[in-house]
Amino acid sequence: PKNKKKHLTDGNADVKLTSPKRAAAKHLIERYYHQLTEGCGNEACTNEACGSSPGFQRMDNNAAAIKALELYKNNAKLCDPHPSKKGASSAFPENSAKGAHNFSACSNGKMNHKDLQPTREDFRDLNYLTEEKVYEILSLCSETEDYSPLIRVIGRVFSSAESLVQSFHKAKQHTKEELKSLQAKDEDKDEDEKETASGSSTAMEVEPEASASSADGPSHGENNVQKLGPVEVSVDIEAVRRVYDRLLSNEKIEAAFLNALVYLSPNVECDLTYHNVYAADPNYLNVFIIVMENSNLHSPEYLEIALPQFCKAMSKLPLPALAKLARLWSQYSADQIRRLVETFQQLITYTVISNEFSSDNLVNEDDGVVAATKCLKIVYYANVLGGDLDMGHNEEEDDEPIPESSELTLQELLGEERRNKKGPRVDPLETELGIRTSDCRKPLIPFEEFVNEPLNDVLEMDKDYTFFKVETESKFSFMTCPFILNAVTKNLGLYYDNRIRMYSERRITALYSLVQGQQLNPYLRLKVRRDHIIDDALVRLEMIAMENPADLKKQLYVEFEGEQGVDEGGVSKEFFQLVVEEIFNRDIGMFTYDESTKLFWFNPSSFENEGQFTLIGIVLGLAIYNNCILDVHFPMVVYRKLMGKKGTFRDLADSHPVLYQSLKDLLEYEGNVEEDMMITFQISQTDLFGNPLMYDLKEGGDKIPVTNENRKDFVALYAEYMLNKSVEKQFKAFRRGFHMVTNESPLKYLFRPEEIELLICGSRNLDFQALEESTEYDGGYNKDSCIIKDFWETVHSFGQEQKRLFLQFTTGTDRAPVGGLGKLKMIIAKNGPDSDRLPTSHTCFNVLLLPEYSTKEKLRERLLKAITYAKGFGML
Repeated sequence: PKNKKKHLTDGNADVKLTSPKRAAAKHLIERYYHQLTEGCGNEACTNEACGSSPGFQRMDNNAAAIKALELYKNNAKLCDPHPSKKGASSAFPENSAKGAHNFSACSNGKMNHKDLQPTREDFRDLNYLTEEKVYEILSLCSETEDYSPLIRVIGRVFSSAESLVQSFHKAKQHTKEELKSLQAKDEDKDEDEKETASGSSTAMEVEPEASASSADGPSHGENNVQKLGPVEVSVDIEAVRRVYDRLLSNEKIEAAFLNALVYLSPNVECDLTYHNVYAADPNYLNVFIIVMENSNLHSPEYLEIALPQFCKAMSKLPLPALAKLARLWSQYSADQIRRLVETFQQLITYTVISNEFSSDNLVNEDDGVVAATKCLKIVYYANVLGGDLDMGHNEEEDDEPIPESSELTLQELLGEERRNKKGPRVDPLETELGIRTSDCRKPLIPFEEFVNEPLNDVLEMDKDYTFFKVETESKFSFMTCPFILNAVTKNLGLYYDNRIRMYSERRITALYSLVQGQQLNPYLRLKVRRDHIIDDALVRLEMIAMENPADLKKQLYVEFEGEQGVDEGGVSKEFFQLVVEEIFNRDIGMFTYDESTKLFWFNPSSFENEGQFTLIGIVLGLAIYNNCILDVHFPMVVYRKLMGKKGTFRDLADSHPVLYQSLKDLLEYEGNVEEDMMITFQISQTDLFGNPLMYDLKEGGDKIPVTNENRKDFVALYAEYMLNKSVEKQFKAFRRGFHMVTNESPLKYLFRPEEIELLICGSRNLDFQALEESTEYDGGYNKDSCIIKDFWETVHSFGQEQKRLFLQFTTGTDRAPVGGLGKLKMIIAKNGPDSDRLPTSHTCFNVLLLPEYSTKEKLRERLLKAITYAKGFGML
């Protein structure tokens, strides 16, 4: 035992151990105190001053201390320890020369409850907690109905990073080899091992209790080891959860956790910012693991001060620590991940609705929201890691780099060098973990739960985009955490990126015209004939792609030969619509069409050269770049492949459902596959003319039968052939064209494959009620005008096809934009009094010009005629 001065407070007096006589006196007082609070263990005891006496009145610790002094002065009777009382020899040592020494040992903070009940003051030496120790103190407090000792201990331990690091350790008997692999060991384990070696009776306390808790099974943090490898943490997470479950139901104790967190967080933030504590001791991560298990963190009392401060501290963790935390949390259940998400989301939402954020008071400058978002990123990647992963099956990079513009040298001279030549940035945590969002087939909880709508509502996207591009530490951009943004907000960020790049190309072109005397051509101009749109457009785009791909990043300007329309966006929409209709015409044969799914797929036996598929990729990229929606119908695997993932058997369910079902039946067949099905590793396909084409999935495949043992291999190779090998040339050319336009865009960084589809194709869900609510009026009309009421009644009565024609006529596309029709911002303007004129539209600006027809019937007739026969552009 350590030789330290011990103190016993009796409510008023402070008796110090300064001489053997006083030590003996204090030892006797200690015996009286324990006799009063714990008893001698004899249930039939007749001593009125003994806690075991049947008629004894319980008292609190202060009263017991005062009574003990009084009994000592009166030389009152002391009970002998009852044989049934465990640890009696140490709790009630005989009055001998060893008395003072034994008292000192019993006063040590590591004494066992079963040996003797400590006083409040004895807990001052308790610098860490274990599950068993918490229950011991809780039991003492329950007996006296005084929880102040436990509250003090929690306050002290949970407000100290050093104490938390040492608390709730797993008890595991390590071999010498295991000990060498551990990076650091905390002080209390070292001390315990030394005391065990020296035969100290108190050293046995930590080992058995932790062993008992670990005997129930491995901690949750050790699950899924085969999937991600072991995550070495010394804290027993299950024990921490059990402790919280026991203690958080008591309001007074819960307040102790709250107060402790307020004291803990600034010190932890300081440690991480200035002292590099994690590098010195990786067990420092235990602080965050333990605190985040508190299931009350999202309650209102934490949201004001405690949780924001703790999030700020957590956001200061170095990258390896963030990655380790993400790996650990990835082994949690979906419900536990959801609790973590709700904790941070609650803080963000609470802060947003409690403040009035605006362009002058940016949400980006709120430390609490920013820190909570950074912490949410850890949970996001844990959600990805813990989900259904497909880490392999990555598309190979293009063999040839996309040609750089000849203007690059001038850009460098002007300080305009492109920041991301090799594509969009990659999140550092993503790199550290070796994972991408697209690797996850199905996360533990849906990605949508990470989106915070109140935050999206107050985010000034133009400012946020600026911070995203500047990349300074002082300004945080939520675009660096795209999971928290909805598709509408991300689309706005992409719009700013595209527009700024267009302006940049325009400025560079203007400078070239001045420096080198070149003709000024700030736009990507396409002049096409309506009847020869593919020939004209694709030939022109092919020339640009070969000569100067940078021109593809200029703003598109389309002109139809013989028509007067000025392209402010609407003519481009019409152009894309016509091009897509031609490209996907089944008579051309570039794509096959599945009648059951209504989806197109690359034709492996197409006669078109690779250049044609490159141009189709360019068209898709231009549509995104110029904020136009296309009516294309690809299976999701196309968008996954564009994001760098190969197609697998699971993707066949979407692209080739009949084949998928057949292969699934093969995998589930319970009979003898070889004898009953008689199939080999050679498969048959048909070309455009219906002729069979044989393909060996393995060398000599026609001689290799499919058996119960190798059928999984057969299915995987079949899917690999159908989705990747058979269309490899066509898809590589297509992807190359797409990347010519989008290679410098943050598209990959911001969007998941399903969001890319929404971006290109828009939404098929047409909510005309939302369109009516968002529509604005001009020229004398308002929502209460009689003709406007008749107009909306008429439109709502249309069938689905007529509604699509109306959208096509008014906006240039029959799809809803990202976010639905409520984001369209259509304007209905008055176009004169009643007449026989048809309604007209400015598709560039989503404006419908509507004469004030005299009757509802005339309105319907004129509107239907306009939307049914509309084609071409003119000047009004």
